[in-house]
Amino acid sequence: MPLSPDQSTGSSETTYNRVMLKISGEALMGDQGFGLHPPTVQRIAEEVKSVHDLGVEICMVIGGGNIFRGLSGAAQGMERTTADYMGMLATVMNALAMQGALEGMGVFTRVISAIPMDQVCEPYIRRRAVRHLEKKRVCIFAAGTGNPYFTTDTAATLRANEMSCEAIFKGTKVDGVYDKDPVKFPDATRYDTVSYDDVLAKRLGVMDASAIALARDNNKPIIVFSLDEPGGFRGILAGKGTYTKVQG
Repeated sequence: MPLSPDQSTGSSETTYNRVMLKISGEALMGDQGFGLHPPTVQRIAEEVKSVHDLGVEICMVIGGGNIFRGLSGAAQGMERTTADYMGMLATVMNALAMQGALEGMGVFTRVISAIPMDQVCEPYIRRRAVRHLEKKRVCIFAAGTGNPYFTTDTAATLRANEMSCEAIFKGTKVDGVYDKDPVKFPDATRYDTVSYDDVLAKRLGVMDASAIALARDNNKPIIVFSLDEPGGFRGILAGKGTYTKVQG
């Protein structure tokens, strides 16, 4: 559960000490149809820095769909395991781009990969990662879980549990969870709170089923908000803004 401000070791402006931020790879490509859009990467890094400046310890997981999506490759005839590994490598590229943007702002950052590639980033060792967080370094977990058939949503939930994060923040294109696609249906209704079981039963598309089940089993709240709203990440940590909370 989140700590109250007087219990927190961080700033009194936020009730969370350690959080996981999950964003899609598509969030990094801006208005482009593919790849990285440096101004967009910079803007998201500024959002992360604004929360880091509050004293909050931040974990991140970034998808790879802006470069390669394993499921799409498999759908086009590629062997699924190979396609998933290619998707994992795409997440490493995105993590390195975000690391570069954050360190350009003076935020110490570590990219930690589930697949060892020592020349470019650290291997995942849980106790070392926890120590980085304690030293106020942003930890970007890359290469998913290191296993095919698991999404980066599941990886984010897994790492959030391993790192003892108090909540998972899912940055999306919309300001919460709706009963149907608000882009296609103007009468869509936004939930302020919704249960894990309703997300699964109604297929609300917050995260994949494995990630939701893992969050439910470990009582890890998921906060869905718009990454496009300037200052949204910091505002929600301070109890402001519009979002949906997925909880038991």
